[in-house]
Amino acid sequence: MDLTNAIELCLSLLFAEETTFFGPDTLVYKTHGKVFAITSPENHPPFINLKCDPERSALLRDQHEGITPAYHMNKKHWNSVLLDGSVPSQTIAGLIRHSFDLICKGLPRKFRESHIGDQGDSR
Repeated sequence: MDLTNAIELCLSLLFAEETTFFGPDTLVYKTHGKVFAITSPENHPPFINLKCDPERSALLRDQHEGITPAYHMNKKHWNSVLLDGSVPSQTIAGLIRHSFDLICKGLPRKFRESHIGDQGDSR
């Protein structure tokens, strides 16, 4: 998966929006004001920071060289995922959805229900 496809997937999720909260060079993807993905088109190789369950993070980091603790983020809960072909596209898509789902679980009930009610799940 390349950066363009990752961004398209982020924006396809329910109520997702792209902001430049950290400045013009950093793209931040949120739902209901909560961040689920961060990237910068200026990074080479490209990568995306995604929230992840801590136990799953440890496994992923062991399985894929292209998944590392996220720079400038809580390394227990955030991974940097390279978008250079070293991590399978299906894995990246699943991690984007997983990050989104983790954020949705922390939303107030009325927002969680809108995510579940409209799509059966967050996808």
